[in-house]
Formats: sequence, structure tokens, C-alpha cells
Amino acid sequence: MTRKTDLHVYDESKIKTLSSLEHIRLRTGMYIGRLGDGSTYDDGIYILLKEMVDNAIDEFIMGHGRKITIKIKDNFVAVRDYGRGIPLGKVIECVSVINTGAKYNDDVFQFSVGLNGIGTKAVNALSSHFKVAAFRDGKYSEANFVKGKLKSKKRGNTSKEPDGTYVEFLPDTEIFGEYDFNMEYVEQRMWNCACLNSGLRLICNRRKFESKKGLLDLLYSEVGDDTVYDIVYYKGKYLEFSFAHTNNYGESCFSFVNGQFTTDGGTHQTAFREGILKGVNEFYKKTHSGVDIREGIAGAVAVRLKSPVFESQTKNKLGNTEVRGWIVSEVKSAVVDFLHKNTGTARKLEEKILNNERLRKELNTVKKEAKAAAKKIAIKIRNLKDCKYHLQDGPKGENSTVFITEGQSASGSMVSARDVYTQAIFSLRGKPQNVFGKNKAAIYKNEELYNMMMALGIEDDITNLRYGRIVIATDADHDGFHIRNLLLTFFLNYFEELVSANRVYILETPLFRVRNKKETHYCYNERERNAAMDGISDHEITRFKGLGEISPKEFSQFIGEDMRLIKVNVRSIKSVPETLRFYMGKNTPERRDFIMENLI
Repeated sequence: MTRKTDLHVYDESKIKTLSSLEHIRLRTGMYIGRLGDGSTYDDGIYILLKEMVDNAIDEFIMGHGRKITIKIKDNFVAVRDYGRGIPLGKVIECVSVINTGAKYNDDVFQFSVGLNGIGTKAVNALSSHFKVAAFRDGKYSEANFVKGKLKSKKRGNTSKEPDGTYVEFLPDTEIFGEYDFNMEYVEQRMWNCACLNSGLRLICNRRKFESKKGLLDLLYSEVGDDTVYDIVYYKGKYLEFSFAHTNNYGESCFSFVNGQFTTDGGTHQTAFREGILKGVNEFYKKTHSGVDIREGIAGAVAVRLKSPVFESQTKNKLGNTEVRGWIVSEVKSAVVDFLHKNTGTARKLEEKILNNERLRKELNTVKKEAKAAAKKIAIKIRNLKDCKYHLQDGPKGENSTVFITEGQSASGSMVSARDVYTQAIFSLRGKPQNVFGKNKAAIYKNEELYNMMMALGIEDDITNLRYGRIVIATDADHDGFHIRNLLLTFFLNYFEELVSANRVYILETPLFRVRNKKETHYCYNERERNAAMDGISDHEITRFKGLGEISPKEFSQFIGEDMRLIKVNVRSIKSVPETLRFYMGKNTPERRDFIMENLI
């Protein structure tokens, strides 16, 4: 009989040594971030694809191969480049042995996206089928793997295949569960890759992606013709950027390092913003504030670095501090030079800055009135159950989350079930105001929206955001969906950059509970419900109509480690005003016709 205390013994028998591939499969998140099912842009299956395409792009950057073909069918992925090809004697090691590769050699890869020889090995380890073939000088080497383990290999001569590397893989359902590639996300990645590598042609499922003007093309695809002036564009040896002002609120920036989309920005993005500020002020010989210069701006910046330091394997944020000085200097000089050569753009830019300054001063007056009114009502923010750690508290606050619920009954279970250290609750009193088409002063004149903005810490700008994630938690009924749309309208209308920075989410909660006396299953859709019904006998089914019906004991698992979140994202900035106009504007007949046509 095993004693209870034996379960807690910590001795030599508890120490395990995993192989590199076993570690990748056991601790997947360390290598590719979240798993997901393909429904969001940064789910694991897209990271696997990115790793393979990045290797092909590295060949192009080093001057070898101008074309990459990608095929995706039934979740089976194939990537072929026309670079130098992996050295034939090292094919197996390069895709299966950690810390093996040429990315450590500056003579071979000076500006590589993959830095540590892990990406390809992770794809191999996380695939139920993985095949690699390298072609060099009329010879080839091929290897086949299953879950990272070598199953077969062969070498020979070939006169038909040009030099390069071919990789095919099928993500393992044991790791990823049920998943599907969303081709819209794949095509967005291909377009970004094309814009970051002018002259490279990517062909994905026979669709061609190619850019001649780099980041100018990328920014134009995001903002379209809705700009105050023609897009400012510059391309140097290691730095490329573009920017323009739109008529939207806030600031949007797309930043890249060695072709990697740094969704959380970093030192290069901060230096880019600072360079624009200094360049504009030097040209006009003024001291305009950064707030007035950046309000309504959309930009893109890409840098190439020999030794980039990222915060994680998924490379979302650059940490190199030494790059700040030269990026600020080069951006400033390029902005001044561009404005000297384009007097029409310089005139329109100055008008936009002065208009931003005037609107800010008017808004400050409204802010003071709102603050004065708020102080009379209460000292603390109403309807906020705050948490201990916030975004400004460093690593402890990185995962801080605020749930926005639609009432006290809905938030009741969440307040009892939450983690008081990192999870806060803000309860709405009902349906918030539809702010589509209203100016920013409308927030300060509406008590509930003002309180919500204060709770989030974005009264002045988003740099003071208090939480890492803003999660909309509404009931899965018509009223809940309406409130969700009203909140999304608020964020997209005034704080679009929170959405583009991947800060806004929607909480998925179970619709059904299927249980008998021995086991309980929570189901998020009818398919899961039907599977649970088939799996257990003598079951009873509960349909949850609202969050308030779920007990605190049950709710704790839905906002814990396995919390299901849907990330809110937009296809492009230019699509936001039109989308909001259709769903939230005064076009009731048009919207009614759409509903009737698509109701079934």
C-alpha cells in the first residue's frame, strides 16, 4: 500500500531528463506560444508554417533564390525554396538535433529570422509526418520523420530538380487537437513577407504575392486612400519605414525585425516614433508634443539586425537597447529630407498637427469637467473589482486581465471565482452607448464609458493601460451579442491600437453541461454537446442562458489556465470605418436586408 506521504517525496527518483524533441512536445508553449485550433492569427499551426517560410526567406536575404512555393491542402503543408539547399550530409541533423544549423554563422546568415536552430526542429517534433529533401548540384538527400523520430532516409542523383530545400509536414492532432488553416491568415502572412522582401515572389496555392515598393505597399494595403497626405516612405540599408496620417483616432504601427512581425513592438518601434517626433519638430522649428504629432498616424517600420534579442522564442518584442540611437537619428534625418523635397505633404502634415492640437485642448476642457463630476460621485471607480498586479508591475502583471461584464448578476460568479492577484472585473449597468460617428468628447460626457476608460487606465493614452488583456464577457444571447458589438465599436472607434496590439479578447463560456452521476462535460458548441451525449449514458443536459447561471465553483475553470479566448483582430485599418458604419450606423434598411438574406 502506498502511503500518502510517498506522493510528495522529492528525491533522485523524481528527476527526469527529457530528450530535446520530448521537451518540445511536452512544453510546446515555450517554442511556439499558444496551440489554438487555427481560429486566431498567432495559433501554433501558423507559427509552424512561419518557421518553414522564414528559412526560405533567409536564403533570399542572402541572395539565393527569388521564389518560394507554398501548398496547403487538408492541413498538409509543403514549402519549396530555390536557395542553396541544406548541405546534404547534414540534412537529418539540421531538422532534428537542437542547436545544429548555420544560423550561428554570420558569414552564412547575416540577418536571419531564426536565430537558435530550434524552429525547424519544433516543426518536426510537433508533426505526425515530416519530410525534408535538399537538392544541391544534381544530388539530393531526403529524410522522413514521425513526431520527430527518423523513419527513413535516402540519397541519390537527380537531374530534374534545381537547388533548394523542400519540406512537408502535417501538424500532429495529438498536440493541436482538431484544427484548420484559415487561408485568410496565411495569405496575410504571405503578403507581409512579400512587402518585407521586395523582389521575392511567394506563390501560395497558386496565388502570387509580390511587392515592388515594400513597406509603402504594406501600409497602403492597410489604410488605402484614406490618408491626409501621400504616404511618407524611406528605405535604407538596415532600416525601412512608411507612415501617414488618417482621419481615425489613435495610433497604429506595424513593426518588424528581420522579417518577424513584432506584435508587441520593442525598442525599434519606440525609436521609430521618437525619430518622427524629432524630425517633424526640426523641420518646422517647433516643439509640438508627441501626442499631437502621433494622433491619427499609421506607420510601418522594419529593421535588419545581426544579433536581435527577443523576449521569447515566438519573437513578439525586440529588447536590444543599443539600436535606439541610430534608428532615431536615421528616421529623423529621413523625415526632414522627405519634407524638404515634398512641400505639399509638409503643408498638409502641419495642418493635421495643428488640428490635433486644437482638438486636444478642446478635449482637455471636457476632461476637466468629467473629472470634477466624477470626484463628486465617488473616490474610487464604480463597478470595478480590481486585482493586485497590473501591467506596470512587470512580469507579475503581464497576464493581468480585466473582464467587462454586462451586469452585477453576470459578474457575481466571476468575482468569487477569479484570481484576485491578476483578474479584475468591471460590471456594466446595462447596454453602453453606441458611440459610432461620435467624437471623443462623447466618452467624457457618458458616465459609464468614462468609468470604464478610467478603470482601464486609458484616459490620456494607451501607454497607461493597466491590464495585459481586456476581455469582453457577455451572455451568449441576443442582448449579450448586442453589448459585445457596442463595446467593440467603442474600442475600434477610439482605441483601435488596443485591438491591433492584441489586447482585446472575447471570453468563450460553455453553452451546455452534459453530466451523469460519475462525470461532467462542459460543451462550447452543439458538436461538443453531441459528442458528450454519445460518450456517457443516463445523462442530463443543462443549457446555460447567461453567465449568472454558472456557479462560482464551475466558473473558476472557465477563467483559469484553460480559459478560452477569442482574440479580436481586424483585416486592415481601412476596413474598420466601413464595417462599423454597416453594423452600427444609421442604415437600418440595408442592415435588415442583409439579415434577411443571411438568416438561414
